[in-house]
Amino acid sequence: MQFPIFQTTDELLTVILVMVAFSLWVQRFKAFKYVGPALTVIVIGLVLVNLHIVPGYQDVYGVIITYCVPMSISIYLLNINLKELAKLSGKALVALVCAVFSVCLMATVFGVIFGNKMFEGWKIAGMFVGTYTGGSSNLTAIAVGLDAANETIAAANAADYVIGMPTLFLMFAAPALFQNVKYLKKFWPYHLSDEDRIGDGDEPVLMAEQKWSIQDIAWLLAIAVTIVTIATKLSALLPSSIASAGRILLISTISIAAAQIPAVGRLRGNLNLGLFFGLMYLSIIGFSVDLVSFFGSTMTITLFCFCVIVGSIALHLFLSRLFKVPYEYVILGITGAIADGTTASLVASSAKWNRLVSVGLIMGVIGGVCGNYVGIMVAYLIKFFIGA
Repeated sequence: MQFPIFQTTDELLTVILVMVAFSLWVQRFKAFKYVGPALTVIVIGLVLVNLHIVPGYQDVYGVIITYCVPMSISIYLLNINLKELAKLSGKALVALVCAVFSVCLMATVFGVIFGNKMFEGWKIAGMFVGTYTGGSSNLTAIAVGLDAANETIAAANAADYVIGMPTLFLMFAAPALFQNVKYLKKFWPYHLSDEDRIGDGDEPVLMAEQKWSIQDIAWLLAIAVTIVTIATKLSALLPSSIASAGRILLISTISIAAAQIPAVGRLRGNLNLGLFFGLMYLSIIGFSVDLVSFFGSTMTITLFCFCVIVGSIALHLFLSRLFKVPYEYVILGITGAIADGTTASLVASSAKWNRLVSVGLIMGVIGGVCGNYVGIMVAYLIKFFIGA
């Protein structure tokens, strides 16, 4: 038998769609409902790729990532009502600022400690600041901006996977932990009301039975594709160093503006359709996890990455508790920073925080815009401190 078992485009699309459908179907069972569909599809992808059932990379993966992520962002944001969002934005902004500050400070502190112990250590520190304030796309952008060696980029990505995957598990599990663990509920009494978190009953509920029309779906797809196309064309006019961040920002801005049109705001199915595209993207994330690469990454870089993430989360929790930030914003803030807006919105969706899906996404978008700037700034700051 030839391995991987499934290799062609049509076979892989079949596997991905079955994974997404299965991950949604098993939410009827308590154990799977606890972890949510997003984490389920990632784990399935991880198992399939490491059993050599599917390849770690194939051209169709790039196509899915290219289209599913911006489509998911646009469709989610077409559900935004700025009047409602304004009521929630104060503490959410505090949470995001705490998250970005925590990452920058911890990366600087540990960058000075580990900088001379790693090849291109100051560049790695900047790359981690970028990826942990705005997402993995920032890591590559900063690596290119700092002219990092290919070996450095590969080692940083491997270390990010080793430490990032357990962190991703924690992010998706965090809502249930804060809601069900008595000690956490006592230690962190600050939370949003059900109306602010879930809605007043008129909000669409993730994976619930809904009355959709084909017109709703058709218009959502048409509007989202149009927005993504316009944003892509406009971002091509920007300098290449900021084109990627600019594209996401343009998609977000145009989608939010379009959502304020009454006819667009009345369209149904945003959350679930956005989740569908998001799950397709997360299936590729699962496929990209090679356990052999995990354990073969440089130990020093992995330890540095571990210190940055643990230190950032600890400081973020301390500051957020000090400022009495509701735990929903705390979770989405650090998720939007360390992962990205898509993941933060998926965390909100999986937790059935329907009114916070857009908030999580915007946190990630703002973090992504900041990521390249603060990453490069921290890198050169560490370079100055260690005399590299």
